[in-house]
Amino acid sequence: MEKLTEKEKMLTGELYFPSNKMLQQDRAKAKAACQQFNLASEAERKSAMKTLQSIFADSPNSWIEPTFYCDYGYNIRMGRNFYANHNVVILDAAAVTFGDDVMLAPGVLISTASHPLDAKRRNKGLETARPITIGNSVWIGMGAKILDGVTIGDNAVIAAGAVVNKDVAANTVVAGVPAVAIRQIDNTPLDDEHAK
Repeated sequence: MEKLTEKEKMLTGELYFPSNKMLQQDRAKAKAACQQFNLASEAERKSAMKTLQSIFADSPNSWIEPTFYCDYGYNIRMGRNFYANHNVVILDAAAVTFGDDVMLAPGVLISTASHPLDAKRRNKGLETARPITIGNSVWIGMGAKILDGVTIGDNAVIAAGAVVNKDVAANTVVAGVPAVAIRQIDNTPLDDEHAK
């Protein structure tokens, strides 16, 4: 059996060394794109946005406010009409997939990376990563944190400051640390007057 590279280990959820030279180079490329985007003037914003979008796996019709940071970029897939407000951080050592019409409020942190509980492995610099999937029409409130391995269903709302460490069902509002369901959302279609 052929030995996996550290990148392959990272992408398959195995323990890996993020200090690996190839992974460091990948992060440096993403950091440079983020820095160019974050330092761009308002007049340069559209071209800087294109540079930032070029590091993502997919980002049709997305808009991101500065400042924005990610680890790799190539593990981020955005659906249509994605919006991220100021100071969003996405640690994408594993896949981060957003559905259509997702909104991230200021200060949202999405982290696929984690460290071993075992101190010996952790002290060697090992980490793991698990994918995060966020459905269509999800709103993630200010300062919320989405942790590794979580799936958030369509139309869910994550309250400001929530720490999401478990899956969230569709049409659910969650809040708290750790986040728990506090209500269901009624997605009754709008009448003609409100649909405009």
